[in-house]
Amino acid sequence: MSPCPPAADVFAAAGGYDAFIARDPDGPVPAADPVGAVFKRLVDLLGAAAGLLLVLPVFPLLVLLIRLDSPGPVFFRQRRVGLRGRVFYCYKFRSMVADAEVRKEELAHLNEASGAAFKIERDPRITGVGRFLRRSSLDEFPQLYNVLRGEMSVVGPRPQIPSEVAAYTPAQARRLQVRPGLTCLWQVSGRSHLDFEDWMELDLEYVRRRSPAFDLRILSRTIPAVIERKGAY
Repeated sequence: MSPCPPAADVFAAAGGYDAFIARDPDGPVPAADPVGAVFKRLVDLLGAAAGLLLVLPVFPLLVLLIRLDSPGPVFFRQRRVGLRGRVFYCYKFRSMVADAEVRKEELAHLNEASGAAFKIERDPRITGVGRFLRRSSLDEFPQLYNVLRGEMSVVGPRPQIPSEVAAYTPAQARRLQVRPGLTCLWQVSGRSHLDFEDWMELDLEYVRRRSPAFDLRILSRTIPAVIERKGAY
């Protein structure tokens, strides 16, 4: 898996990430506790290793199902924006047809999401197996590799693509003060059933309240949210 190639900073035109968020009149977000940050990274490493071991027994079956369902690679990788605007490759099990990114523009008129997001509940690009993977959140498991690499965390705001991040306000860009995560407040609060402004506000609430205890509260709500499948598509 090759590293993400150099890419233009999405905040370059604004003088960089720090200069962009400095425009927010609400002022700076409190800095993270250094001890808590070390503990969080340790939990990330242990959690990612445990998660990969958990999915290992079903990995051959998932690979076979994806291969049989539609032509194309098993994994899907996409450039996403992480901590302080850094771009990285985010990995998933492929849940769409191989030319999904090419077809995105022609489906723009069907977009049901507000703000800087793209979502279609009955997206025609999603494969049969892909719909199951998304509803069960199994498509996200390869991102445990991103967690091991330090590009993501177990808990944190979901990463968005550069073109979406480029549409942020300075206040919304503050969500990039923490590593993106596998699960977050948005994930356990309705996901795609929430509009973009509510999504951003939940992420900013996480940035303000982040702590090991708050992470544990979100993790405790994640499994019920996955089982309930609310907003998962």
